[in-house]
Amino acid sequence: MLHGKPLVAAMCVGQVGNLLPHVVVPAVMVQHLMPLWGMSNAQAGLLAAAYAAGYMCAVPVLSALTDRLDARLILGWGSFLSAMCTLGFAALADDWLSGMMFWALAGASFAGAYMPGLRALTDRLGDADASRSITLYTSSYSLGVGFSFLVSQLVADAWGWRWSFALTGLGPLVMVAVAWRMRPQAPVPVKSKLLDFRPVLRNRPAMAYILSYGAHCFELYGFRTWVVAFWTFVVARHQGLALPEPMLVSFLASLLAMPASILGNEMSLRYGRQRAVTWIQVASALTALGLGLFAGGSAWLLLVLILIYSVTVPADSGSLTAGMMAQAQAEYKGLTLALHSTVGFGLSALSGWLVGLALDAQGGSQAPEAWLAAFGVLAVGVGLGPLALRLSKAPSGTSAPH
Repeated sequence: MLHGKPLVAAMCVGQVGNLLPHVVVPAVMVQHLMPLWGMSNAQAGLLAAAYAAGYMCAVPVLSALTDRLDARLILGWGSFLSAMCTLGFAALADDWLSGMMFWALAGASFAGAYMPGLRALTDRLGDADASRSITLYTSSYSLGVGFSFLVSQLVADAWGWRWSFALTGLGPLVMVAVAWRMRPQAPVPVKSKLLDFRPVLRNRPAMAYILSYGAHCFELYGFRTWVVAFWTFVVARHQGLALPEPMLVSFLASLLAMPASILGNEMSLRYGRQRAVTWIQVASALTALGLGLFAGGSAWLLLVLILIYSVTVPADSGSLTAGMMAQAQAEYKGLTLALHSTVGFGLSALSGWLVGLALDAQGGSQAPEAWLAAFGVLAVGVGLGPLALRLSKAPSGTSAPH
């Protein structure tokens, strides 16, 4: 049975496998699905957002169930169904509506994998190991997304978009094997009803991190949904320059997220979570505005800004999730995880669509002013994160669970 450091390592590897299908739609959307299915930017944003919408609908129940069932069971079945739904997209999706249906089901299945996986991990760790182990787990999310971008685009260019879904759909089976190798763990008995969120809503320090995490997810998902389209726009405007391909830029942008999240958590441990998260989110909002303002300018400046943005966007992720877990009451951890994910992925679903609307409203993805509007949406979204921390009166330090 897995335990200790081997468990943390196995969970990170399983997480990468679970994330392999995660951004297949954004990765192949511009070059393959939009022209094939005749989608507008708003429709493409809705297709990509269907994953987060499906996740948002399923995660309250599936995460809350970890207060009543061993989380590894939910993790194993969620990962298995994630693989099946992605393979279903590969075999059966043939238009925008059927694509949305399969992608929403894939997102709902992933709701049984990500946060239940975090619960399965933390239930098997001591308090002293929790912060850095949680950050390693959450930062491996970005590593998986990076490989999702890379593999999806390479396979689509070589063999077609259906093979992108088919091959990445096998990734979640790695986590199925990891869940099977975990030792059984009974949850702490609970007193509340399954979806009675009142104890979590009364926990103001935990709500601080949950609301700020929502602002983070809004920005993160909007960026990941549209980064390939944005760099495709930049390359098209500077055809005489030897610029990196969108595939490479999206891969690097996601790859940088893992060390960024680890570094952000170390800043939190040194300076306090609220202070570090505030600095990171303000810097990220300013970088988004810079990308929008200079969208029609130098390609090399935009590349530098994208790489900076690729650090600021995910740098608060591990700190926010670790802060939420530190403030969650032991008997309501599953409920706290459920609300954390519901807020985060609910705003993620909204983000991809709103950015698409902003692009359409300002002339389409080939207009620099449209990208100013798009990045402006992301800047406003993440700019609400520090306000959420202040309104919820979160502690600046890193208190232990209570």
